[in-house]
Amino acid sequence: MDTQTKIELEAAAFRRLQHHLITKRPDVQNIDLMNQSGFCRNCLSRWYQEAAQEIGIEMTKGQAREAFYGMPFDQWKAEFQTEASSESQESFSKAHK
Repeated sequence: MDTQTKIELEAAAFRRLQHHLITKRPDVQNIDLMNQSGFCRNCLSRWYQEAAQEIGIEMTKGQAREAFYGMPFDQWKAEFQTEASSESQESFSKAHK
């Protein structure tokens, strides 16, 4: 497989993951993603920001989150984020000391 095709496939897989998390499963909370997988939507937006900066594109945390979430982060939180359960908070504290 040539390099360009590999890049295009990786980008398509990323877009599908993004679409799935944003459109199909907005009910899955970031804290639960972190507890189960060690990363969440915010991690993905940070990685996006870091990739942009690696090639000389300045991007703020807020810009990266809006690019990933498809809306301002505060709007996402208002529409989809719920209070984390005490179990989720405890799991997060243990896993991410």
